[in-house]
Amino acid sequence: MSDDLISQLKTMLIDGLRLEDIVPDDLSADTPLFNGGLGLDSIDALEIGVMLDRQFGVKVTSGDEKNNQIFASLRSLAEFVSANRTR
Repeated sequence: MSDDLISQLKTMLIDGLRLEDIVPDDLSADTPLFNGGLGLDSIDALEIGVMLDRQFGVKVTSGDEKNNQIFASLRSLAEFVSANRTR
């Protein structure tokens, strides 16, 4: 997993979720995406899943037991993408 991938994910999340008052430098690799951190919700998780599929060819399955781990932080999301990307 590279810092470049984390940077790509930061930009994707900010632009795709229209996080208006946040810039990539505001986010660290260990920033929690839910529960405090960015404060995202289940609708945001669905949107992230669509973005991951479009940009990286990564499929996230609703109801997967690993989703809490995958979406825990930017770093864990990047690790998942790195291990499963098709593009």
